[in-house]
Amino acid sequence: MKDMLTGRIVKGVGGNYYVMTEIGEFVCQARGLFRKKGISPIVGDFVEISVIDCAKATGYLQKIMPRKNELVRPKVANIDQVVLVCAVVPQINLDVVDGFLMVCEKQGLDVILCINKVDLDVNKQYLDAGRAYEMAGYEVLYTSAEQSVGLENLRAAMDDKATILAGPSGVGKSSILNALFPQFTLEVGGLSEKIGRGKHTTRHTSLLEVGNGTYVVDSPGFTSFSIAHIDKRQLQYCYREFKPYLDNCYYVDCIHVSEHDCAVKERVGIDIDIGRYERYVHYVLGDRLND
Repeated sequence: MKDMLTGRIVKGVGGNYYVMTEIGEFVCQARGLFRKKGISPIVGDFVEISVIDCAKATGYLQKIMPRKNELVRPKVANIDQVVLVCAVVPQINLDVVDGFLMVCEKQGLDVILCINKVDLDVNKQYLDAGRAYEMAGYEVLYTSAEQSVGLENLRAAMDDKATILAGPSGVGKSSILNALFPQFTLEVGGLSEKIGRGKHTTRHTSLLEVGNGTYVVDSPGFTSFSIAHIDKRQLQYCYREFKPYLDNCYYVDCIHVSEHDCAVKERVGIDIDIGRYERYVHYVLGDRLND
């Protein structure tokens, strides 16, 4: 039996960290040294642990490996991609989608947009929203957890990666995970009729191993966020569809709002979606920075 093991934190609750190692899961506490250095272990961290009792599967966290990325909300590290889930009912919140995509672009995270509950939109209006994001350069998948629509494509996109399903409460993240991975039973909530928002069903962020090298993050849903920490002049770099034209504007410091001879504005309605661009202008002007 090894005195030291390497593994990955899959859950943290009440000061205990659950670490999956090559010989199973250990419940560990963090060394006091981490607190002194202001280091907080988080789900997704690759760590080194010392074994206290192998029979009881307990240990201490001894070392946290360098992180390749870190999300603040939910608190998780070392993910390969984000699947941003939105729902067609009551409607797709495009402000939330755009804002979250900006945060992901700022951190250099790969994103797949998953439009869920498509069976409830008989007129297929969700396709218009999907095309706008496909035009921007994102992979868009259309799913229905209830009707098992599009789940095979989503599962294939998650192979050999650590994926986080993110998005507002009530859009069907837990239902999708249950449909894809029936070995896990995740609590599913409905929409509150009074306020039209989803009930929080996931209490703690956890990393679920669903195959060799394939992990998914089950995390509490969010209904609000802020991009106020991103300078308005940097927002343009968070739009994939702007990037081919950013160096072609007349003004070096162009922010693509009111300037003339703007290469970005010239592409609006051609290969830059009008709605995406209009929401960008609102963000730059400060109308929606704290949505």
